[in-house]
Amino acid sequence: MAASPDYVTLVSSDDFTFVVQRSSACISPAVKRMLDPLNGFLEAKTNTVHFDNISGMVLEKVCEYFYYNEKNEGARDVTDIDFPTELCLELLMAADYLDI
Repeated sequence: MAASPDYVTLVSSDDFTFVVQRSSACISPAVKRMLDPLNGFLEAKTNTVHFDNISGMVLEKVCEYFYYNEKNEGARDVTDIDFPTELCLELLMAADYLDI
């Protein structure tokens, strides 16, 4: 079996693309399942995940969170991540969808 690429592409509902490290994206159990070749999803073959229900602005903040989480894993006294309050509801819905 071929090795998985180090980066994956996440595509928002409004066609913004984000190329992120696989290890960061797989913080989300949902994304991890989609990219697992054993599950047989198309995303595992193309290394691209399309989110028809997440806008580009929200997906950008989700990607920032992936890196923030990976960088600060196990750290203490970590500062809060900053995000616009007008995105709160959409971010909560995306977090629920991605199981993060």
